[in-house]
Amino acid sequence: MATIDLTGSDFEQTIIDNKIVLVDFWAEWCGPCKQFAPTYSAVSEKFDDIVFAKVDTEAEQQLAAAASIRSIPTIMAFKDGHLVYNEAGALPPQALESLIGQIQELDVEKAIRESGQAQ
Repeated sequence: MATIDLTGSDFEQTIIDNKIVLVDFWAEWCGPCKQFAPTYSAVSEKFDDIVFAKVDTEAEQQLAAAASIRSIPTIMAFKDGHLVYNEAGALPPQALESLIGQIQELDVEKAIRESGQAQ
């Protein structure tokens, strides 16, 4: 599946409507973002059941601020509507694929229950 561009108007609905969504927050002027883009695109082709999205932080400044983006690239992952990963920095292909595997295996409801018990 090719990557899609997200805006403030479709971000939340995309997260809600899809089981797993990865979001790459990036900017045109960002060197590491440009280096990571081919990796993100290539890995997206391997996972038809996952939405790979991109948010241009320059064009979507309000969305980037709402997501508390402080450094780019930042990768966020959502599963079943819940944020399950949020880290700045580009990942090599194997690390991105490993992350996706972990997200696919994650039992979100169990993780929520366990985090509630830990508090």
